[in-house]
Amino acid sequence: MNDSPRGGSSGEQVIALWSAPRSRSTAFLRMMMGRDDVAAVHEPFSRLADFGSAEIEDRTVHSEAELIDAITTLGGKSRLFFKDTTDFHYPGVLADQDFLRNVCHTFIIRDPKEVIASHFALNPELRRDEVGFARLHELFLAVTEAQGAEPVVVDSDDLIERPEDTVRAYCESVGLPFDATSLSWSPGMPDDWKLTARWHQDASTTNGFVKSRKNYPDTVDNHPVLAEHYRAELPFYTYLHERRLRPRGAVRGAV
Repeated sequence: MNDSPRGGSSGEQVIALWSAPRSRSTAFLRMMMGRDDVAAVHEPFSRLADFGSAEIEDRTVHSEAELIDAITTLGGKSRLFFKDTTDFHYPGVLADQDFLRNVCHTFIIRDPKEVIASHFALNPELRRDEVGFARLHELFLAVTEAQGAEPVVVDSDDLIERPEDTVRAYCESVGLPFDATSLSWSPGMPDDWKLTARWHQDASTTNGFVKSRKNYPDTVDNHPVLAEHYRAELPFYTYLHERRLRPRGAVRGAV
């Protein structure tokens, strides 16, 4: 993996974090919100897909092309971080070579057994594509082709087990200074999470990267539909897991 910062050579750049839903990406965003050198934006593409519009600064957009332009414009003024989820498909992102090439795209993953059980608890109509790993893999390949280098992939288990080492390695990879104070925050529900608040209850009650211990009644081990989702999505997770960021000194086994 290329260790130089992705997505441009200047400090005025956009950093994206892409995630399958329920992969601790909201906690990662909450950490970035605590920094004073980054403007943080919550799920603009999924909000556009779900509700038909999204707000970027003082601008309301109604298409992926408008949203890409708004993000690029804002990123030209100051360092911008946004996170988004791949329960939706984003053809406009995949088709925009400038956006794929010039943005610092990064990814976060979590064990699909945990992802699927958590997602199904909130969405009993969960379809296989909404699990999100196939779409995450598709985007990863598109970014790799556009940039000529594989983007950063964070394993969210590393965030829980070794938050400082993992965040430090991420910051080094994307060209941000490491800020230890960002690893803890005050619990709460930011205003721009409230439209989709039920999806962010766990993140809103934490003050750092912590492992939630939940026992879900329906899992990939006892629910045939979820088991099929797992079998279908596992190869895409495995591909990304093999390319995950390795914090210094970390020793982690294969899937």
